[in-house]
Amino acid sequence: MSAIQLAAFARTTEPQSVLRRFLALDAAVTGANALAYLAFSGPLGRFLGVGSGLLLAVGAFLALYAAGVALPAGRRRPPAAGVRAVVEVNLAWTVLSLVSLALWLSPSTAGTVWTVFQAVTVAGFAALQHLALKACQEADS
Repeated sequence: MSAIQLAAFARTTEPQSVLRRFLALDAAVTGANALAYLAFSGPLGRFLGVGSGLLLAVGAFLALYAAGVALPAGRRRPPAAGVRAVVEVNLAWTVLSLVSLALWLSPSTAGTVWTVFQAVTVAGFAALQHLALKACQEADS
């Protein structure tokens, strides 16, 4: 994806704004997921075929992570090291989701679809954030 395509996707040509928007979107989606897992762990656990305790733990982690992603999103110039950390955690989450599905989780069909969907979504955030950070660094040089 070129810088022009990335900017068009984010609806701005300022690289820092593109990066902040992708971080903010990640924080919002992650925060919404966290709230759903925390508030509805029982019904969601039954629907997805996973324990409510697991959803509560994941929801608590996601709430903290969403707050952590929102911090650089709120800065005029998100720090490169912080953005790289977000990208790396997103990639680790993607891999862990798929590995856990293959090795130890036995979710329902809906749970399997959801796990793959969220893994692909998180990988997409990582890719967009990485490309936006790269565009920021190129603009600065």
